[in-house]
Amino acid sequence: MAEIVRPESMARITTPELAQAFIDEQIDALRKQIGDKKVLLALSGGVDSSVVAALLIKAVGKQLLSVHVNHGLMRKGESEQVIEVFRNQLDANLIYVDATDRFLDLLAGVSDPEQKRKIIGNEFINVFAEEARKEDGISFLAQGTIYPDIIESKGVKAHHNVGGLPDDLKDKFELVEPLMLLYKDEVRMVGVQLGLPAEMVYRQPFPGPGLGVRCLGAITRDRLHALREADAILREEFDLCGLASKVWQYFIAVPDIKSVGVRDGKRYEGWPAIIRAVNTVDAMTATIEEVPYTVLHKITARITAEVEGINRVLMDLTPKPVGTIEWE
Repeated sequence: MAEIVRPESMARITTPELAQAFIDEQIDALRKQIGDKKVLLALSGGVDSSVVAALLIKAVGKQLLSVHVNHGLMRKGESEQVIEVFRNQLDANLIYVDATDRFLDLLAGVSDPEQKRKIIGNEFINVFAEEARKEDGISFLAQGTIYPDIIESKGVKAHHNVGGLPDDLKDKFELVEPLMLLYKDEVRMVGVQLGLPAEMVYRQPFPGPGLGVRCLGAITRDRLHALREADAILREEFDLCGLASKVWQYFIAVPDIKSVGVRDGKRYEGWPAIIRAVNTVDAMTATIEEVPYTVLHKITARITAEVEGINRVLMDLTPKPVGTIEWE
């Protein structure tokens, strides 16, 4: 596969006019590439896949088959939100697949982050293949790959969107990746121009492997549940204090370590919840958001009181570089 490099002559998409020019160009290119065939899309509900969906709907309409796979690694209430927005509001041709047990069984005992990413990515493809066999004429697999994914896959991390197709499927599906030369800020600009809801376009990024790369080490269902609940509290409190619209990405990571704590007057062991809150323009560098201590104290009090298994709350103060945005 030839190396993918963004042309130096490609103007940065910073205005509605440039976004519209990109949209017009892509719609034309997509129609030429796809013709009268069907397209299978991995629709996570995140910014990238949502913009790809909107582009494809404009280009080929009902030829797009959007598949939302609940791999059991979604944030709290996220799959329900995807169904509400895309099926109920946007009338997308949406297939919902609950594959929680399937993914978590494959991930049991796997602690290496690269192996976890590959397992999740490969199983996504397997699920798509199964859905494709139920339909006639599916020839394309659409993905929300963006340019930072391409760059980082060269040496920093494996990315489940880049080169993720198993050998036996490479001849069956041709990739459709209309955003592969765009940075995250450009994707958002295009999403706004496409008319997507602001809450969708400006929602914080969520990695393809989901909470699988935030439940650090080997994933267990009890620790995954604690992570999901703690993350929901963080998001709720950021909404309440106004930080949700100010911080580019914020989340909880829970490592596979325990420390001694006290609850109800008794000693008990629990996991730490690590807060990460960063700001960035293009995801290539990131700075740390200075969260007020009053907010941190409230989040800490809620998580340690409401989430079974969590007994400490920590704050990650590492910018990118040196640390990546995600822990794994």
